[in-house]
Amino acid sequence: MHASLPAFSASSTRLNLQRLVLLRVILNAGELTAVIVASRVLAIGLPVSAMSAVVLAHVLLNLYSAWRLRRPSPVHERELYIQLVMDVAAFGALLYLSGGATNPFSFLLLLPLTVSAAALPQRYSYASAVLVISVYSLLMLFYHPLPQPSAHGFHMHVVGMWLGFVLSAVLIAYFVTRMGTALRQHEQRLAHAHEQALRDERLLALGALAAGAAHELGTPLATMAVVTDEMARDCADDVRLSRRLTIVRGQINRCKQVLSSLTEQAGEARAESGRRQQLRACLDTLIEEWRQRRPEAPYSVDWENGTASGPWVVMDRTLGQALHNLLDNAADASPDKVELVAGWNEKTLWIKVCDHGPGFRPEDLARAGQAFFTTKDSGQGLGLYLALSTVKRYGGSLDLHNRSSGGACVHLSLPLERIRVDSHE
Repeated sequence: MHASLPAFSASSTRLNLQRLVLLRVILNAGELTAVIVASRVLAIGLPVSAMSAVVLAHVLLNLYSAWRLRRPSPVHERELYIQLVMDVAAFGALLYLSGGATNPFSFLLLLPLTVSAAALPQRYSYASAVLVISVYSLLMLFYHPLPQPSAHGFHMHVVGMWLGFVLSAVLIAYFVTRMGTALRQHEQRLAHAHEQALRDERLLALGALAAGAAHELGTPLATMAVVTDEMARDCADDVRLSRRLTIVRGQINRCKQVLSSLTEQAGEARAESGRRQQLRACLDTLIEEWRQRRPEAPYSVDWENGTASGPWVVMDRTLGQALHNLLDNAADASPDKVELVAGWNEKTLWIKVCDHGPGFRPEDLARAGQAFFTTKDSGQGLGLYLALSTVKRYGGSLDLHNRSSGGACVHLSLPLERIRVDSHE
């Protein structure tokens, strides 16, 4: 989990730099418009050449930032902070050439500070505050003075202050809100990663528990198998008893197979443990394995893609076990019939397992998939939890709902890219 934190941070910072580029586009247009209006319309004596050079430098900075975003390397917080420092320098230079702190648009110095406070850690925000305060303080002492305003000019100055305040308020409200949303999404991703890590830890604990149980139960099952064989030899003349002993021995063998499978899967799941097959054949194999385990359970299969074979895939054993768990739960809840519907497209595999049982109660739907939760009516428990955890590990999802005609359905959706392989491999 900790290895993914820098990736989350870099992704969030890149998104904030994208928003900063968009903010600069608006500001650059406003800077150029202000210079033209002040010098040509209002006839204010400004150093137009110097101010135009500063605006051009600010535009070039934004073009560099846009080019930088096209590069695959991550954008770090320090880089975003340096970009904001360059913005402060550009605003400071423009204000120096146009009245300093007396310029009605001096509010713009607060924009880089607000962005820093919303998108960067505290140390950068404090550094930005010190920088902005220092620049504004220097602009009170050193600046290119504007002509003394007349009564009409003073009125225009007040209007300019109002316009600068409104512009700053609108830009802050829009862009900082967007950046705050990005940070909240970042925190949600971190919480999801933490939840996934806890789920993986619980699965590892369950794997260790399964391996221990398999080891402990191996000896008594072996003893039962030996005793059953001896009884079968002693009672060979009793056909009825021999038949029952054969059934018992078959169940013991099934238990041993299940324990062997638990032992093999207790460690880390590996895709290479599966076999390369076309998707239709792979699903047929999994269904046949389940049918051999549950021969008494009637079922039907509906292929939405007709006779198509599908892409070549490697199906992890854990995914096969997840499907078996869903079929087991459906068979337990509905001994009459289990319905399986499967289909796929270029991106997704979906499997729907339905039963004709009592369905889920509303309170069961809220807790279904939690570890060790089970109800007698629905028959859902640890198997559903393991299936849900396995499917989520592969980027898929499980949707549980009741059918209007009665019974419950579990809809499994899985990205094909996670199991697809090249047909020539």
